[in-house]
Amino acid sequence: MARKKVTPPQPIGPVAKIPKDPQPNIDRIDELARRILTGDILLPKFQRSFVWEKEQILDLLDSVARGYPIGSILLWQSRQALASEKRIADLEIDLPRPDYPVNYLLDGQQRLSAICGALHWAGDDPDSRWNIAYDLRAQEFVHMDTMDDPPQHQVRVNKLADSTLFFKHVALLDTLTSPDKDELKTRAEALFSRFKDYKIATVTLGDMEIKDVAPIFERINSTGTPLTIVDLMRAATWSPSFDLIDEITQIRDVLDQKGFGGIDQKVILRNLSAASGGGFSAESIDTLRRHGAADLKTYAQATEEAYRRAVDFLNTDIGVPGDQVIPYSNQLTVLSEIFRLIPTPTAAQYKAIAAWFWKTSVSGYFSGWNTGMMASDLKATRDFAQGTTKNIDIAIPKPSADIWRTRTFRLNNAHAKILAIVLGDKQPIDLLTGQKVDVAKALAWTNGKEFHHVFPTAYLKKSGRTAGGNSLANIVMLTSASNKVISDRAPKDYMKDVAKAAGGSLSTWLASNLISREAYEAALADDLESFLQARSKTIHEELLLKTDW
Repeated sequence: MARKKVTPPQPIGPVAKIPKDPQPNIDRIDELARRILTGDILLPKFQRSFVWEKEQILDLLDSVARGYPIGSILLWQSRQALASEKRIADLEIDLPRPDYPVNYLLDGQQRLSAICGALHWAGDDPDSRWNIAYDLRAQEFVHMDTMDDPPQHQVRVNKLADSTLFFKHVALLDTLTSPDKDELKTRAEALFSRFKDYKIATVTLGDMEIKDVAPIFERINSTGTPLTIVDLMRAATWSPSFDLIDEITQIRDVLDQKGFGGIDQKVILRNLSAASGGGFSAESIDTLRRHGAADLKTYAQATEEAYRRAVDFLNTDIGVPGDQVIPYSNQLTVLSEIFRLIPTPTAAQYKAIAAWFWKTSVSGYFSGWNTGMMASDLKATRDFAQGTTKNIDIAIPKPSADIWRTRTFRLNNAHAKILAIVLGDKQPIDLLTGQKVDVAKALAWTNGKEFHHVFPTAYLKKSGRTAGGNSLANIVMLTSASNKVISDRAPKDYMKDVAKAAGGSLSTWLASNLISREAYEAALADDLESFLQARSKTIHEELLLKTDW
């Protein structure tokens, strides 16, 4: 019987390039240090600077001397040209040959930097962290505070890298008159052998796209420091005249003067990408590597100017005093792109921009901002800037007023920030004293002392009720002093004091806190659910007035 011919399965689409499996190896630490100094192992610019304290360096050296494990290191072998450090531990690093595969150090920077510095230091600063000796008597590593030769029972660690110098020092131990000189020589030779023979595991990743390196780094990084797209793009775009981190830091320093210095680096990076003609997504950001330093600096300057205008708008037109109170950080990405494209909006455009802000805030639009949304938002923004549309057209369904009743108050909650902004806009009056609440202090957002539960949670707990107590609709701005006076009193009790203090201004006082007469009557009747429903409606109606729904 003839064998049936089997047609092999056909690949669907292009076959992805699969990198070589990670290659494990065992290497001596002195050889790894040499490979760094000769440029075979490079420290990419996305790595942190050396941050170890002196005691951490001594602890590492002690672990090696005792034969304790110090962990493995991860290398990435690649021909991709990434910016890398030219010095390590005060030492010059040789440049690699052009188009020659090198090994980028992904994990183990602090450890290998410490080993390089300790073994190869050739400086003259007595206070250097690398001015280290090993005390043969105490059997411990110590930092020196002088460049003078130490006592003979102490040997400088940088002599371990040069066997001639080291054993010349060991020979001098014979001149000692102390009875322990033979023991000191034995310890010295054991120390030398330990550092020459000490081995650690290295894992080398094969050549792969830079975007594929980040998730691997994050999985194995022993420091717990994530490798972000900002770090990767810094290495991919670095040149002597352009450093991405420096440019972003400059933007953040400018914004810090306006209270917005805490904006995430990635948020700003998205705007750099848009300024270059790209988009907000990771794929678009990656195209920044195609631009030269001069163009990149131009994009950074345009981004800085756009951010200045965006945060001025947030502060002046919306009432947001700083980055901590922005409901969604990526709102600022789109907002800054708007102000890059429209440096001086018309009155109608300002109104449309404000409506966009409130709609995207209340709806929670940015809580799940994905690549598709980024593309549509960018198109809507550019259409608006070109005058194709009168509004920033984004399809957002109108939420119900229930969000203010069902969501809880937390300082890191987007809707809590929205409530705080809209309350601040009403210039609330302290319900007990009639004084204007210090809105700037409340919106500093460092704690919740300027916010108060109309139905105090302690009161609700005493009366056996817990549901709804921390609802957004139960929150007003109040001075911390009045907050203490109310404490755990029932609203039907202290609201009488409010009415007495306000007199004929009661309606004004209540309205400034977005408390309707209906909500006030519910509070007097100790009806929490009716109060929450009535106040949710008032809050929501106030916000809808700010949108184009």
